[in-house]
Amino acid sequence: MDESKKYVITVGRQFGSGGRLIGQAIADELGIQYYDKALLVEAAKHAGMNPELFERKDEKAPSFFSGLLPVNVGYGSSYSLYPGTSSISDDAIYRAQSDVIRSLADRSSCVIVGRSADYALRDRDNVINIFIHAPIENRIKRIMERGDASTPEQARQLAERTNKLRAAYYNFYTDKRWGHASSYDLTIDSSLLDTPDIVALVKQYVAARMR
Repeated sequence: MDESKKYVITVGRQFGSGGRLIGQAIADELGIQYYDKALLVEAAKHAGMNPELFERKDEKAPSFFSGLLPVNVGYGSSYSLYPGTSSISDDAIYRAQSDVIRSLADRSSCVIVGRSADYALRDRDNVINIFIHAPIENRIKRIMERGDASTPEQARQLAERTNKLRAAYYNFYTDKRWGHASSYDLTIDSSLLDTPDIVALVKQYVAARMR
């Protein structure tokens, strides 16, 4: 692999699948930068906004869209014409995050988790998009082990609610479908391989793509 060539790995993930930790492990193994929620802080500074606002809106579809079933509409569709300060604020936040994502991709090789980074970088040929998923039983176990829920039912509800929000956000702002294999280069079931094996698999794929 040409070490001088910049590339970006974007990581979509189901809640509880370990996608964030896998993304961090990939970045560590490849010796490149890693961006997750810290990206929100940089986006907020870039846009001159309060970082807490980014936290509240993190990977959530516009307020007028929440509560509706996810619909695959491209960014800039007729939905963006709905009136209201909420939708305008959400739009500004999305644009600010996308600007930061593109700036980070210009700066150095990196791993970016979530925030529909794959779509923000869709016109570049040095981007590898992966999606991490796992059966609900495995995700429930992981969610409880890290202390995000005290019962299996709470963990299930948290996973379903979070994934619904992520899907609504992704499907609204892109012309792709969250979690669908056709939206990514690699989709990986994290319950079938240990993290080091997943990292090795991704590293091999990156090397082949970046030749």
